[in-house]
Amino acid sequence: QVQLVESGGGSVQAGGSLSLTCVASRSTHGGGCLAWFRQATGKEREGVAFVGYGTYYADSVKGRFTASTNNAENTIYLEMNSLKAEDSATYYCAADFALYGSCVGRSYTYWGQGTQVTVSS
Repeated sequence: QVQLVESGGGSVQAGGSLSLTCVASRSTHGGGCLAWFRQATGKEREGVAFVGYGTYYADSVKGRFTASTNNAENTIYLEMNSLKAEDSATYYCAADFALYGSCVGRSYTYWGQGTQVTVSS
């Protein structure tokens, strides 16, 4: 079993920045995918950023969010800039260590508990 623990959520005004961190209980090196998802109240869960051999972003966050990893510390980060009210959601990190298949659209095995991000306009 792999545990993922997110931190770094909070409240910020529109135009501001927040950084999220997710620490995994096993090595993130060696293949597979790490990702950030979000779910706003009353909406479906949305994939925000996917990190595998490359990094892919949802169109809604492209140019504003940056996902990165530190495999030495089993950590994935999400740097969020120019935040908008519509970015408000619970953010989850996810991991799946299957070596084949796209990181976008796959079913993720492990999930964090989520961290709340609130952007006020």
